[in-house]
Amino acid sequence: MIKEVTGDILLSEAKVIAHGVAPNDHFDRGLALSLREAFPAMYKDFRHYCQQFHPKPGNVWIWSGVGGRIINLFTQEPPLTNHSHPGRASIIHVNHALRELVKLIEKEALDSVALPRLATGVGGLDWDEVKPVIYNYLDPL
Repeated sequence: MIKEVTGDILLSEAKVIAHGVAPNDHFDRGLALSLREAFPAMYKDFRHYCQQFHPKPGNVWIWSGVGGRIINLFTQEPPLTNHSHPGRASIIHVNHALRELVKLIEKEALDSVALPRLATGVGGLDWDEVKPVIYNYLDPL
């Protein structure tokens, strides 16, 4: 079941916050920046994870630490260089990441996940395109 709410996602009572990122993302804009500031250890671990495992768009990575659990959904293309911003999100990457998110939710028995308007801010997609995809994957849960 999906329940739409408004407000600061960092104040959510959900057990997990999920958000869209790019491989090797710098977390310097949007919700990613807020998460980096709230969970600096998560960002450090994210960078280490990317260097070790070279995730691709469509993958997911969950971080658990003091104060929260964050699911990073790789919805965007990676930055072209170390100093550039990530590429745009694609609906194909969103589809793949949501499919992996469903598997993770079931495996971890997660009963509440806060999800922003995925891939529509920095990712550049239109909410009218993304929303039905989210409902397709998550509403049956």
